[in-house]
Amino acid sequence: MKIDVDRIPKEGLKISRDFDFPSLELVEEGVVFLQPAHADVAVGTIGEEVRVKGRVTARLSSVCSRCLAPFEFPVDSRFDLVFLPEELHGLKDELGEEDLDQLFYRGREIDIREVILEQLNLTFPAKPLCSEGCGGICAVCGQIRRDSHCACLAPVPEGRLSQLKNLLKDKR
Repeated sequence: MKIDVDRIPKEGLKISRDFDFPSLELVEEGVVFLQPAHADVAVGTIGEEVRVKGRVTARLSSVCSRCLAPFEFPVDSRFDLVFLPEELHGLKDELGEEDLDQLFYRGREIDIREVILEQLNLTFPAKPLCSEGCGGICAVCGQIRRDSHCACLAPVPEGRLSQLKNLLKDKR
C-alpha cells in the first residue's frame, strides 16, 4: 500500500487495516502468523517531512530457543517515524550521527506495507522464550523441563577451567 506524498490532505490520513504478510518475509525463522497483522496509522505532513505514527498488533507463533516448543508471541508495537525526501539525503557529503536515525522516501511515495513489516521485524527478541523461567531441555534424558520433572543429574563437564578451580582450592 503506497501513499502518494503529494496527495496527503492537510488534515492527514488515517489508515486502519489488516496486512497479510507471508511468514517468509519475517526475519525470524520458524515464526508464522496466527492471524494477519493489524495496523492503525496516522500520516501527516509538515512541509516536506512526512510523519507516520501508529500501532501494529499481531499474533504470531514462534519457537522457544531453550526448549524448542512452539508458543504464541503477541505483538503490540507503537511507532513514530519521520520521513524526508530522498533528495535531501544526497545533498550531504558525509553522514553524521544524527543522520543514522533518518528515514527517506523515494519517488514521492511511502510504502506503508514496508513500514508495518519493518516494525513487526523490530519486535523480535534476540532469543525468543516461551517464558522467562523456561528450563529448556534436559541434557541427559532430553525431556522438556517445563512439562515434566526429570530426576537426571546433569554431569558437570570438566574442561580447561577446572585447573583454575583447583588453584582456588589450594589458596584457601
